[in-house]
Amino acid sequence: MANREALRELQTRLASRLQAARNEGLSVRWLAIHVGSGRYLFPLAQCGEIFPWTSVQPAAYTQPWFLGVANLRGGLCGVVDLLRFMAPDAPNARAESELPDCSLLSFNGAMDVNCALLVDQLSGLRGNDSFASSAPPEDGAPTYFGRTYSDAAGVSWQEINLLTLSQLPSFLSISA
Repeated sequence: MANREALRELQTRLASRLQAARNEGLSVRWLAIHVGSGRYLFPLAQCGEIFPWTSVQPAAYTQPWFLGVANLRGGLCGVVDLLRFMAPDAPNARAESELPDCSLLSFNGAMDVNCALLVDQLSGLRGNDSFASSAPPEDGAPTYFGRTYSDAAGVSWQEINLLTLSQLPSFLSISA
């Protein structure tokens, strides 16, 4: 129970900082998240709200990475397991008991994508000053991959362009 309260407090602080960054034009560019063993950066302008894990109503005859629909703030929203979307051949890496520690991140409403991504952990906001170097995406990388950034400790963070991701035919085609 203490973990849930700490997670809710983190989500509340992040939501406040996200709103402040949008309103004040701070030097923050990304929301940093963990999905599986990967570290990713989502452009702040493309992120919507952060929600704690909630029950998801499964949908029949859909891709394994499409978890179903959830009621988020009174609206039905499709829920995509980003880990399984990016690595469809990987086994389901999360046990049912781990889901309450996950979060749902919706797309910015201006993008007109009624979807939320399942992410394992929120790691805060990042700006250019958080990284020591960057490199363009490798040849053959998915089209939604942006630059790869390395922090001072040498840890790599992959930028994900949510707008490009949301327009991919493979992302939009949830039927199995």
